[in-house]
Amino acid sequence: MIIYNGTKLSFQEAVTNQEIADLLNDSIYKKMHRRTGSSELESWKNSMNYMYITLNDPMIPDDAGVAVEYNIPQTSKRVDFIISGYGKEKQEQVVIVELKQWTELNALPGMDGLVETYTGHALRHVVHPSYQAWSYAALIRDYNETVQNRGIELNPCAFLHNYEVQDNDPLYAKQYEPYLEDAPAFTKKDVSKLREFIKQYIQLGDNGETIYKIENGRIRPSKSLQDSIVSMVKGNQEFIMVDDQKVVYEKIIELSSLSYKDNKKRVIIVKGGPGTGKTVVAVNLLARLTNDGMFVQYTSKNSAPRSVYLKKLKGAVRKSSIDNMFKGSGSYVDVPVNAVDCVLCDEAHRLNDKSGLFHNIGENQVKEIIHASKCAVFFIDPEQIVTLNDIGTIQEIKRWAFEEKAQVYEEELVSQFRCNGSDGYLAWIDNTLEIRETANLDMEGIDYDIRILNTPEEVRDLIFEKNKGTNRSRLLAGYCWNWISEGKNKSDVHDINIGDFSMSWNLGSTSTWAIDEESVNEIGCIHTSQGLEFEYVGVIIGPDLRYEDGHIVTDYSKRAKTDQSLKGIKKLIKEDKEYAEKKADQIIKNTYRTLMTRGMKGCYVYCCDKALAEYLKSRITA
Repeated sequence: MIIYNGTKLSFQEAVTNQEIADLLNDSIYKKMHRRTGSSELESWKNSMNYMYITLNDPMIPDDAGVAVEYNIPQTSKRVDFIISGYGKEKQEQVVIVELKQWTELNALPGMDGLVETYTGHALRHVVHPSYQAWSYAALIRDYNETVQNRGIELNPCAFLHNYEVQDNDPLYAKQYEPYLEDAPAFTKKDVSKLREFIKQYIQLGDNGETIYKIENGRIRPSKSLQDSIVSMVKGNQEFIMVDDQKVVYEKIIELSSLSYKDNKKRVIIVKGGPGTGKTVVAVNLLARLTNDGMFVQYTSKNSAPRSVYLKKLKGAVRKSSIDNMFKGSGSYVDVPVNAVDCVLCDEAHRLNDKSGLFHNIGENQVKEIIHASKCAVFFIDPEQIVTLNDIGTIQEIKRWAFEEKAQVYEEELVSQFRCNGSDGYLAWIDNTLEIRETANLDMEGIDYDIRILNTPEEVRDLIFEKNKGTNRSRLLAGYCWNWISEGKNKSDVHDINIGDFSMSWNLGSTSTWAIDEESVNEIGCIHTSQGLEFEYVGVIIGPDLRYEDGHIVTDYSKRAKTDQSLKGIKKLIKEDKEYAEKKADQIIKNTYRTLMTRGMKGCYVYCCDKALAEYLKSRITA
């Protein structure tokens, strides 16, 4: 869908007559049934005036095609500005321009392709404009059959028309060079350079025919994308499937292929506990179904596992088209029905009702994923719901599947590949934390290295030792210490202080803390470790979990103020005290259950509550 399209001449006439903003607004209302806010209208006017000035060159053909706000088919992504035409060899050419109103930004060392800037009334981490332009071009190139078959050349760039470059400007920092090479960034004083960039490719007009061909192109993954994702998974030991993983994988292949052929909606719920290989199956499905010619995406609410598994697939490669296969769960708000052949939703228990930073966008992420896909696969562990906003239950998925008239199938992953393959350890945790009663009253006969230590220093030292040479061990903690905002990127600012012991929370300057070489020197929380696995974990249990009068006691008031997991609990207490306390109890216990099951070989624990430590010790041996 295109909000506005025409030629260079008609576009410039609309800007000259001050009609362009109204035309865009009217078109959005007609095509999307929504009105545009005054701030967005002003932003358009500003940006369109700059594009008018840029195109005001007789060497850029009057009949070159122009499109504004091109919605990439089958997605909610929109390209700001497109110019189309022919090169000197009559090759179909398209210039993609990502427009930004920004006036300044900060580089984010260690975070690939991300910058920090003031947008949406706050300072946020967002993608670098060149990365954004490049990724949109890659998305079109990888999934538009017309572009692939006709060899249409896509030439992305970014135009920050309010941005004035300073000495050693972070916009051009060395870490962004791979993206700047493919999608140069032009700023306020670079109008002539942007013109030259456009003229390099657009030398003859096409009356917008190339844009029309792209908009009506069939969605299908390119052969190069298929080969790329398959080669990344093939031979990677982390993604080899065994036992029931392979059985569930084949069943999903069968059902998703049926949906691809008959266009009937299907929902597959795959239930599995910690370490049963949910992500292994999801990544293999991503590769196989893409190779079968289907439009497939892997999604999760939590960015940590998404970023880590993407990096593991890519290895040392910093830039790859497969980035577009990995999406946040809030990406499906405006996606049309059946737009994606298959959505693989990992960590489905973490889905929210609303999307966006302020949870005010969309209706329900479960519904939106089912609506947007022909086949939706939800990988879920109901015992890993760890915030008040988590709504991903099997019941919720079935409810929306019924609303969307989708046929529901249920599968289960049972075999345990974490915690030394011991279902007994998981049952011991459940019984010990009073989550559910099991027969595992102690660790007798269970081959897993669980130790309750007397000081946090002992836990730290053990993890440091286990991490040597492998980088597979990490320190984790319950969220009972505030994350000091002014020190979020400084390892010498210690958020967690227990007596003489002090360390920092995981730094905010990376999205791959779980596999970064230096992050053993920081402590991870539930949000950066859930969905991931290590060889050994050291877990600090904060004062929100205690042992009193012969029972496990949870105390939500001991959670850090910076933790969002229980945001809204005080209001809920006033509305329904019994329900709220039960919910908070579940979330706190699930948090520690999740942290204590991240280690494949062992877990070392320090408890702030001494009575809890003695109780856990008593439960290890008969």
